[in-house]
Amino acid sequence: MMCMMINKRLIGMVGGSKKYIGFNVVFQWLGLASNICLILSVTNLLGRLAQREFDATLLLITLAMALVSLAIRVLCSVQAAKMSYKASEKVKKTLREQIYQKLLRLGISYNDQVPTSEAVQVSVEGVEQLEIYFGKYLPQFFYSMLAPITLFAVLSFINLKSAVLLLICVPLIPVSIVAVQKFAKKLLAKYWGEYTALGDHFLENVQGLTTLKIYQADEHKNQEMNRQAERFRKITMKVLTMQLNSVTLMDLIAFGGAALGVIVSVSEFRAGNVDFAGCLAIILLAADFFIPLRLLGSFFHIAMNGMAASDKMFRILDLPEKAPKTQRLSAAFSDIRCTDLRYSYEPEREILHGVDLVFPRGSFTSIVGKSGCGKSTIAALLMGINQGYSGSITVGGKELSSLTEESIMQQITLIGHNSYLFQGSVRENLRMGRPNASDQSMWAALDQVNLADFLEGEDGLDTRLEEGAANLSGGQRQRLALARALLHDSSVYIFDEATSNIDVESENDIMKLVAELAQTKTVILISHRLANVVHSDSIYVLEEGCVVESGTHRQLLNRNGTYADLWESQQALEQVTREEVAV
Repeated sequence: MMCMMINKRLIGMVGGSKKYIGFNVVFQWLGLASNICLILSVTNLLGRLAQREFDATLLLITLAMALVSLAIRVLCSVQAAKMSYKASEKVKKTLREQIYQKLLRLGISYNDQVPTSEAVQVSVEGVEQLEIYFGKYLPQFFYSMLAPITLFAVLSFINLKSAVLLLICVPLIPVSIVAVQKFAKKLLAKYWGEYTALGDHFLENVQGLTTLKIYQADEHKNQEMNRQAERFRKITMKVLTMQLNSVTLMDLIAFGGAALGVIVSVSEFRAGNVDFAGCLAIILLAADFFIPLRLLGSFFHIAMNGMAASDKMFRILDLPEKAPKTQRLSAAFSDIRCTDLRYSYEPEREILHGVDLVFPRGSFTSIVGKSGCGKSTIAALLMGINQGYSGSITVGGKELSSLTEESIMQQITLIGHNSYLFQGSVRENLRMGRPNASDQSMWAALDQVNLADFLEGEDGLDTRLEEGAANLSGGQRQRLALARALLHDSSVYIFDEATSNIDVESENDIMKLVAELAQTKTVILISHRLANVVHSDSIYVLEEGCVVESGTHRQLLNRNGTYADLWESQQALEQVTREEVAV
């Protein structure tokens, strides 16, 4: 019945842990055997003493047997714990590696299929729960099957009736476990659903805490989180109540079975069917019939929690993967073309409507338009972040969807307005762009973005960054992100609103560098500020997901269309701003 808790797929995934589980069972069984030898030798001595037959030699042999048995038990206990640790270590390493590799295969757009918070919770807390399953539950499961049979084989030579009765009572513990298994499985599945939902909302609220404070919406989110936490508390208490009731039931069976064994052995002694030494041996070993299964029961609910977590893990591991991409993008590729490009975040809401774009190699091309027209969507499509488009995107004549993600990332670099900087040193962040970068090349990149002077006044390349580089200004963060992108030295650079939300000086410096970069690289600039795109070789104007105009800055102004209207309105607004500043 307990075989329902043996998940063959899960065990097959971490086959390397099988030998440690096997050794664990062997060491536990050797510990049991030494305990049996110790009890039999002691009860034999006590039986002889009860008959007033004192033997000094027998006393010495018993003491020696006791010392050897205790030494063996200690050694076996230590080795069993060691095997449990090794099995757990193997499991955690293997499962986390498989989840990580799965996310890598899903690619840069993995969170379209699984929330980041769920992936983190499953690979951390979920795998920790499975550590108990492999390190404790499985070894105890097999040992619990072996121990009663071993004890029965020994005690049947002392008194068959007592041995049979004890063996018959043993299955009552797994029966009680199985009785609650179906209910426990549903309850724990609900528990993990609430747990991952709570984690997802908590992560989102922490990430958006500044925004919540600005709009004074933190109290509303706090109340919402309190309601979710209360639901999680209630389901947790239900789990604990179920576990407590189950443990109580198993204790009643275990102690009741042991007591029954004692009563029967005493009755057999009074009837003369067993001697004093044999009766005492049965009394002392009766509990060992039930202790292994009782201990298994205590691991059962933790293991069930791990099994519920494994369902979440399998959901991630079973996510559909697209056929492996084999085509690679070389550094010498030619134009990037988008033909009849269409894309929808939701089936009923198309964002891009048959867009045609050409980005010649070595050109400086800009995409402009009002917010929500699809500019950033195009950038994400070109990087492979957004997938499932219709139409065609070709890079050097090769369809983007057929190119390996690695080769796309090597040849195309995206710099957005929120490029992430990691906690650590400036050096560590820069080397993400080029792992083997020398200090000289890193300083050269920092000098290009006008950040070298600032860092020289700090700790240089060893300057520490807080989480998200919160100890730098917005302009400094963007300059550092740009320096990292320069070190990457790709063939194409996409700037997606890279100068938004930063100071004017930083914006001017970055745009100057973009213009210099366009002399040797293919540059695609997405900007809401038209003053930044004036010197582009070509400009595409998007409106509601369609290309409505294209040409140079001068050509577009002469047409007096959408671009000209945007230009005039922005110029008028900037003039008003300059006058207000002057006043």
